[in-house]
This record gives sequence, C-alpha cells and structure tokens, in this order.
Amino acid sequence: MKQRTTDEWAKASADALIGNYRQQPLAIVKGQGCVVHGADGREYLDMTAGIAVLGLGHSHPKWVEKVSSQLGKLVHTSNLYLVPNQIESAEKIISKCFGEKVFFCNSGAEANEAALKLARRYQAQINDRPERQLFVATTGSFHGRSMATVAVTGQEKYRSDFGELVGPVEFVPFGDIGAMSAVLARREACAVIIEPLQAEGGIRVPPPGYLASLRKLCSETDTLLIFDEVQTGVGRTGEWFGHHHDNVVPDVMTLAKGLGGGIAVGAIVTSERAAAGLSYRPPGAVPHASTFGGNPLATAGVLATFEIIEEEGLVDRSKKMGEYLAKQLEPLVAKYDFVQEVRGLGLLQGLALDFPAGEVTAPAREEGLLLSVAGGTVVRFAPPFVVTEAQVDRAVSIVDKILSKR
Repeated sequence: MKQRTTDEWAKASADALIGNYRQQPLAIVKGQGCVVHGADGREYLDMTAGIAVLGLGHSHPKWVEKVSSQLGKLVHTSNLYLVPNQIESAEKIISKCFGEKVFFCNSGAEANEAALKLARRYQAQINDRPERQLFVATTGSFHGRSMATVAVTGQEKYRSDFGELVGPVEFVPFGDIGAMSAVLARREACAVIIEPLQAEGGIRVPPPGYLASLRKLCSETDTLLIFDEVQTGVGRTGEWFGHHHDNVVPDVMTLAKGLGGGIAVGAIVTSERAAAGLSYRPPGAVPHASTFGGNPLATAGVLATFEIIEEEGLVDRSKKMGEYLAKQLEPLVAKYDFVQEVRGLGLLQGLALDFPAGEVTAPAREEGLLLSVAGGTVVRFAPPFVVTEAQVDRAVSIVDKILSKR
C-alpha cells in the first residue's frame, strides 16, 4: 500500500469513491486488539470494533493463523458443491442455539432479505396462505440497506427518496405489545421482524416480558418470528445471542457482523419447520442462492471465531466487561444534566444525551478514542470482547473530559 498522509487519502477518496459515506478524517492502516493506528502515525483506542464486528479484536493471532492457512488452500468453489467449512460452521452455530438449519450469505442485509423471502414463501407454499404478505416491523428499527430491508426499517430517513419500496409493511412502536397484538390479530402478516435490542435505533432494550409476549402472539396467529441479531449475535450482549436474555425462541434468526471475526459473512438460522420456506421443491427453481455465501474462506473465519470465543471464554467476558463499562458510565448521568441514561446489554452500551452524539464522538477522535453514534443522540460503545478495564477507564475518562467542557 502506498504511504499517503490522511489528507492525501481523503482527497483520493473524494476523487475515486461515490461519496455515499460521511467518513471521518482518519485512515486506519493497522490494528491489534483494541488499538488501531492511523496513517497520521497516531494510536487510537477502538471502542467501535468496526461497528460491533470485531469481537476478537484486531488481528487476533489465532484467527489470523487459521484464516491465512485457509487462504493458501482454497478460497472459493461456489455452492454447486459441498463446502466442508460451511457445513461445520452451520453445525457450530446450531450447537449454540435453537437452530436446526442454516443458510449462509455475505452480509446482514442479505441475511434479512433471505429471511423476508423465506417468510413470504413459507406462507404461500407451506401454510397455503399466499395472501399473507404483510411484514410487521417496529419504529426505530434498522434492518439493512437493500430495497426490501430498508422497507422494513422503521426510520424514515433511511427510506426516503427511493421511490416505491417492497410492501406491504406496517410499523408498530417498539415495546408496545398491545399495538402488535392488534396488527397480528388480523392474520394478514407473514412475519414479524424485530431486533432483540435496537442497536442503530439508539441501544434500546425491550421492556421485560415483551419478547415472550411477542413469541406467544406469533405462535397463536401462525406468524413467523424473525429476530434480527446482525448486531446482537455471537456474544455481543453477554450471551451467545441476544434473545437468550429472555429465553425466547424465534422461528428465524439473522446473523452477520460478529460472525466471521471481520470477514464478510452472514447467515439465517431457522427451525426445521421454518426452513421449508427456502427449501428446494422440484421441479421448481432453486428458491434462493448466493454465489459467495458460505465460501471456504469466510467460513474458516466463522470456525476460527467460534473456536476462539469458546477457548477464551469471551461470551462471559463480554458480559463481565459490559457490566463494568455500564458501571463506569453511570456516574456521568448524575454528574451532567444533559446525560439522560446508560442503556444496553453486554458490550453493546449506549450513553443517551439530549444533544447530537457527534458532538462527543468527533472530539473523542481527536483525543485518540474511536466511538460511534446510534439513534442520533446516543454514543455507542461496542468494543472488542478483549477490552480491558484500563482501556474502559481511559475511554470513560476521555468522554467525561469532553462532557465537562459543555
């Protein structure tokens, strides 16, 4: 890679890329654990982890070894053939949750798109109710950027200016089981798609009993329940999967971000019954497919990620360090009247403010701390599971310093 300054990288980006992102003036060139280094020569404490992707941290040596080994053996064959790493990855995921069947793709949006297709086809072919096409989602949700997933995203800013989207879709308030009951009682919905914890919507945890009541409603109305665990899955919340906090079993779960340790990979995990919605039924066409999905390299990343999480007890560490992070953030609520609350689960924590969170994350970067924004006014903390107490203390100290200047 050519050595360029940060300004040179910014200029090259403006010249060569479409410009859909609002990228910060930082070019990251390497990382280790919870620390990254910029082209500016500075060191930064990473409390974002690639948007909740790098649970193992940057360049975990065991992960690097296993993925590098696979790179020299076989990268891609397509799903015209059996892929041993893919099969073993599915078995590993199934061993940790309700799932009985898995389909691999390349991203969270693709996983959610596949789940929506599954729901429509399930109602049409398995339930013999093709008229049940309504998708039900919640306000404040985020499910992806494709035409279907943005259609079920409950934030208007992501849906505007794209014309007619996939529908019909109906949104109900997150956490309002009464509103959900009224919609599902009409028996028009093919599926409910919901995050066990709203991440992009502002790190919002549902009220106690909400997910259990939702499961009951979906069962009673024969509506498929899809849990979008793209951001909450694979140990991020202090459990293997976010819905484990409520002991609720969905019909379908979607995964991506933390699944491959940094390699792009997504998956849907289903019950045997729900899997029929995407199963091949001769003589028809294959109902869904992905050229790159579950390729040998990506699923080597999945296997390495699960193995390291198990060996190093990182799910428990996510829980422990998440509790520590929340405890260190709590004094800021009492100290500053513009800090509303701390909320979240495990190492997905939010500091809710009454002003734009970017007013904290931008100066934090100048202080050597990388944070991200959720829901506009929430500072999101989603560090690698290997984060230390000293690193948490440093991050909170920097945020405290910034808030003290308001």
